[in-house]
Amino acid sequence: MRYDSKSLNQLIGELSKLPGIGRRTAQRLAFHILSLKDSEAQALAEAILEAKQTMRYCSECGNLTDVDPCAICSDKSRDDKVICVVESARDVASMERLREFRGRYHVLHGTISPLDGVGPEDINLKSLITRLAQEPVEEIILATNPNIEGEATAMYIARLIKPSGIKVTRIAHGIPVGGDLEYTDEATLSKAMEGRREL
Repeated sequence: MRYDSKSLNQLIGELSKLPGIGRRTAQRLAFHILSLKDSEAQALAEAILEAKQTMRYCSECGNLTDVDPCAICSDKSRDDKVICVVESARDVASMERLREFRGRYHVLHGTISPLDGVGPEDINLKSLITRLAQEPVEEIILATNPNIEGEATAMYIARLIKPSGIKVTRIAHGIPVGGDLEYTDEATLSKAMEGRREL
């Protein structure tokens, strides 16, 4: 349904562009935002702008951060010998919810997808190879999503790294095929990490 108000329609339109937000949910959010006090609406707008202006990718792992290096890379208590390779910063957040993995991360910012014209040079892979040459890494855990692109990316990385002698493992498929780490519950994700296998 369209409204007479141009600004309301614009707000609904912008909200409906967010992932997982349909037109109906966008309408509910828009009306909620309009019901906020001016100070609350201003705080929301400022939080969005501040995050957009201050967040950047960590120069070491590629995770989203407002300090460089990120808090995970700066944490001296984490294990430098194990790197978990994920597709996106959302996946780092999912893995961190477990509070079990104490190694480092590497964020690819996508997957290899020849049908979409995305090759190895289009994801954050070169910096991973550089890290492996400079850091005392003993194991790479490939935690890409269990879909066609995620599997293809995992296999490509495994073939690339294997000759170096670094152990390459893949998280177990406790996660359903076609599923995303972002939407996987902690128990399933925990089992998938426990059941990882060498490639």
